[in-house]
Amino acid sequence: MSLPISQSVPVGRVAGIDYGRRRIGVAVCDAERIIASPLSVHQTTGDHAADALFFQQLAAAEELAGFVVGLPLHADGSTSEMADEVERFGRWLGRATGLPVAYQDERYTSREAAGMLAGVGLSRARKKARSDAVAAQLVLQAWIEAQAAGGGAAPGALDA
Repeated sequence: MSLPISQSVPVGRVAGIDYGRRRIGVAVCDAERIIASPLSVHQTTGDHAADALFFQQLAAAEELAGFVVGLPLHADGSTSEMADEVERFGRWLGRATGLPVAYQDERYTSREAAGMLAGVGLSRARKKARSDAVAAQLVLQAWIEAQAAGGGAAPGALDA
């Protein structure tokens, strides 16, 4: 099942998510949805209860209205096996937190994040870890800009 790339969530702060099997990058935006900022990287252990607790605490601490999850598509826009896994994660995230989840095309964000960190005096390991949060920032900022440009609500969107 393929979901629309850009969907709306209720007014308020949103967290951007760059999903990975071991690390999940997290970014947040302001309540006015003007700018996204990298927040953290969550190391997953496969313990769904611990992961659910992390995202529930994140939602409460950041007063989130929803999540935007980066959807990895092929260069031609078609879905991939990883996109199916990300959609399953998004459905789990919505159930775990009770918040709406939207999706945003994340093609090339990891490469762009790595480029942004290239000249920053961090070790290779720290750059790799930080790039997940920066990739989440890029996903969230792209979604914010799409919403501002009127590219939001697709049929079945998650509006309040």
